[in-house]
Amino acid sequence: MQVTFDLPDEVVTQLQLFEDKLPQILELGLRELNAITPSGFSGMAEVLEFLASLPTPEAIITLRPSESLQAQISTLLEKNRTAGLTTAEEQQWQGYQYLEHIVRIAKARAFLKLKEAHAQ
Repeated sequence: MQVTFDLPDEVVTQLQLFEDKLPQILELGLRELNAITPSGFSGMAEVLEFLASLPTPEAIITLRPSESLQAQISTLLEKNRTAGLTTAEEQQWQGYQYLEHIVRIAKARAFLKLKEAHAQ
């Protein structure tokens, strides 16, 4: 597939250094854009960034979805009950389920750390 873009000269200069990696750059850029776009996985990015900050066990245990993430999940649940999900929404739902799995693992490990700390 061939695509043509009109880009500012400064961007063209930067991209020339990575000409052989343009497909990767576009893929990574799209992934990042989807992570920060409200219709994408913005709530997931928030949770993953929180976990990547290496919070205390107490902070992990008290972790709850943001209002926007909870709203996205509720919308998908309601749509699944009434009209059914599109392929894209099904993928988004699967992503949320995986995120919940990761958070449960983090919380279980946090509880174990606290239990070990209190036992000493």
